[in-house]
Amino acid sequence: MDQGLEQGADTGGDERPEARLARAVRAAEQALIEFEIAVETFRVEVENFSRLHHQRLGPMYARLDELEAQIAEARAARTGDPEDLRRAHEARAAVMPMPGVEELFHDWLDTDGLSPEAAAMLTERPVQPPKRVRPGEEARRLYRELARKAHPDLAREEDERKRREEFITRVNAAYARGDEGLLRELSVEWEAGPAPAEERLDESEELYARLEWLAERKDMLSALARELEESAIGAMLRMAPDDPDRLLEEIAEQLLAQVSERENELSGLVQ
Repeated sequence: MDQGLEQGADTGGDERPEARLARAVRAAEQALIEFEIAVETFRVEVENFSRLHHQRLGPMYARLDELEAQIAEARAARTGDPEDLRRAHEARAAVMPMPGVEELFHDWLDTDGLSPEAAAMLTERPVQPPKRVRPGEEARRLYRELARKAHPDLAREEDERKRREEFITRVNAAYARGDEGLLRELSVEWEAGPAPAEERLDESEELYARLEWLAERKDMLSALARELEESAIGAMLRMAPDDPDRLLEEIAEQLLAQVSERENELSGLVQ
């Protein structure tokens, strides 16, 4: 290994400036891809947590709202106080609010447009909704491997970029659902596809333009990462970075305890 390093050092002085610039571009590309993989994996966790939070905990929140309304109504029936009657009316109204546009489409849209569930309904294809916030370790490994190989930022020609973008969209969807089988199929499909074009050394102006584009894309991804981290779900996920699925279980346990408390309180009021 030391000999190889010495040989590299011997030839480094004779390296053309364009070759050093091309190497810097390749390093920047790989760094950007790794950053984008990190942002995408966090985006998937945010969206999966939001979807599973709604699916699993929504009924508990609805039960709590109903109990709060019944408690307020029971208290108002006992006292007849106008303030208690007003609170009972507000609590009951909160149980069945008029849905807004965002609520109507809550399960239909995500950051990529139609959610997998909505798209499946429109195309009559089966869908596998996420079962966990964070896909399994094997799914994560397969996703990272595919993203590094097929990332659109590695393309130099527009047609190749489009092909990669379409493929990565499918990879992202499979990863969001934690579908290891489909990710393996996509790996086989990619390996059987056209061989990557040989990378050519661009002229200096093109290489500098490439570096500028990579910097702009990094800024865009940084803004997206900040937006995800500062969101309500993102803040919750930062509370349990190692096991976000356990966080859902902890919230469920807390809600069940609250339901039990409200049920006991209601029982005391109606006796």
